[in-house]
Amino acid sequence: MATSRQDPAPKTEPSAAPDPRAAERSGSFMGSDSGKAAGSGKPRGRSLPRSPLAAIPLSTKLVASMLILLIVGTVGVSVAICQMADDYLMKRTDTQLIRQANLGIRNATLLRQEDLSKNGLGPTDYFLQIRDNDLHIISDDLNPMQVNGVISRPRLPTDGSLGSIPLGQPTTVPAYVRISKQASPDRDTMKRARASWRVVAMQWKLRNELDDSEISGVLFIGLSMSDQDEAVHDLTAFCMIISVVVVLLGGVISVLLIQSTLVPLKRIEKTAAKIAAGDLSQRIPSFPENTEVGSLAASLNAMLARIEHSFEEQRQTTEKMKQFVSDASHELRTPLAAIHGYAELYRMQRDYPGALERADKSIQHIEDSSTRMTVLVTDLLSLARLDEGRGIDPTLSVDLTGLVRDGVDDLHALDLGREVATGKVCLHTEDQPAPQEVPVAANKGLPGLKARSKEKITVGGHLGPSVSLDIQEGPLPPVQVTGDPSRLRQVITNIVGNIHRYTPSDSPVQVGLGLVKATIAPADLTRLEATESSLGHLTEAIQVAENSHVGTDYAIIRVVDHGPGVPEESRSRLFERFYTADPSRAREKGGTGLGLAIVQSIVKAHQGFICASPTPGGGLTFTIVIPQGVRRDQGGAEG
Repeated sequence: MATSRQDPAPKTEPSAAPDPRAAERSGSFMGSDSGKAAGSGKPRGRSLPRSPLAAIPLSTKLVASMLILLIVGTVGVSVAICQMADDYLMKRTDTQLIRQANLGIRNATLLRQEDLSKNGLGPTDYFLQIRDNDLHIISDDLNPMQVNGVISRPRLPTDGSLGSIPLGQPTTVPAYVRISKQASPDRDTMKRARASWRVVAMQWKLRNELDDSEISGVLFIGLSMSDQDEAVHDLTAFCMIISVVVVLLGGVISVLLIQSTLVPLKRIEKTAAKIAAGDLSQRIPSFPENTEVGSLAASLNAMLARIEHSFEEQRQTTEKMKQFVSDASHELRTPLAAIHGYAELYRMQRDYPGALERADKSIQHIEDSSTRMTVLVTDLLSLARLDEGRGIDPTLSVDLTGLVRDGVDDLHALDLGREVATGKVCLHTEDQPAPQEVPVAANKGLPGLKARSKEKITVGGHLGPSVSLDIQEGPLPPVQVTGDPSRLRQVITNIVGNIHRYTPSDSPVQVGLGLVKATIAPADLTRLEATESSLGHLTEAIQVAENSHVGTDYAIIRVVDHGPGVPEESRSRLFERFYTADPSRAREKGGTGLGLAIVQSIVKAHQGFICASPTPGGGLTFTIVIPQGVRRDQGGAEG
């Protein structure tokens, strides 16, 4: 078989040096474009040069890459297989030639006959020629006969010459084809006849029996490579067919696999389009997080949840601000209208008899309205300062016991007939069903207080076995916290003022103070909503810390009244600004609806928690929890 030839490598032209003028023209063009963009006032980012591949879809790139890999792989494997087969067949042919040549040398006397073909010697598939020591042909050739009168033989060196054929090494030589006049060979016969020959030249030696001299020469033996060429050709065709099938099948499988793999990305794209249209509630379908798409979906869903939460917070803040401005305007308009009205009334009636008495009454109303407006403006300013983080210094040492005791004394002074009991707040586990509730109206005064003090104040008002915060009657325990003394005093004063204004003066009150541990960080505590369920979570955290003796130290204040209470639908709004459960009573008592909002802002500024829950038997219970030590430089970490 003729050896394959490699085409010479194409010459590569050296890359032209960049033209400075072209670069200058390009730079001037870009500079002009940038100038236009700058002149239009629209910010424009630097656009990177985009390659033509950037416009091709990812699926097309992946399929094309897979096809290229399959083509290169199958072609490479096919070439390797065919080359290995060709080398194997060549080695086998060379082995056969060497073996036959050695056999011919051992029978050199027989092979020196004048006509080898007539004696029928030698294998019919082999070509055989014997030459003497001067390389002259001394016997006729033994040629394998081809069909249809075509004889093929190797093209050997001329008589008397060895040519380029080395001794003992098989060599490939072209074929010499002879066709008889009557022959009409077909295409396949001619193809086999023109196939190259593999020839080996071996030196032979004989001893002449007559004169005991040595006779030597060269023996040429060859074998046609037509069978080898045909086998390699068939193998090449078979490999090509297999390669085409593998490439087509691999392409189809790649398309299906890539399409199924990119389905999640298409879903992400559709979800992103819906989100871009304004539907922030959309979420990307979940996939296994150990996959790239699953990890991406989880990250995007977390990001979308935060974005939606941020937008919702912004919307709520905007709504609260609108409501706040509306309520503030309404509250300010009322005293201003009263001042204006009474001033007009005085002007209209000053010329009538008794004008002095009416003037005093009008001035009194004006003073009352201005006082109410002053209180309202002061509360608004206080809330604004608290919202900005100003007007409070939660780094001072505070005697919380003294503040609570002062609040109890204030309540005694405001309502002389009210009985106020103090005690220590502690965790209580109730293993039996809670005692039956006692109506407030039937048990007033100290006996009613004693009876109700035995009732466990359970979280959420649940009866039965539960863990609750209880007040054990006795003196207030000594508690020191880090905070702002004046602001914490304002918390106690506002709650005491609410009890004084909105509960009967003879209804008993319990005030408790204590130190507890809880397995909750101050930063998480201040994010709890002012609800009974949050109080339940806090109680569980206190119980866990009590059992494990690990947790953060908190001061806890509980103020329990046994008044009319607040309906459930109103309790969740008690800490909203300008909200009053009974607006008519609030205006009667001089309330502005900002007291509890200020209390909550102060507690949160101390990284604390406050909530209002119903008192068993009727009434309202305020629970205030403040970290015992807070350092501002640590963002509220325990100091």
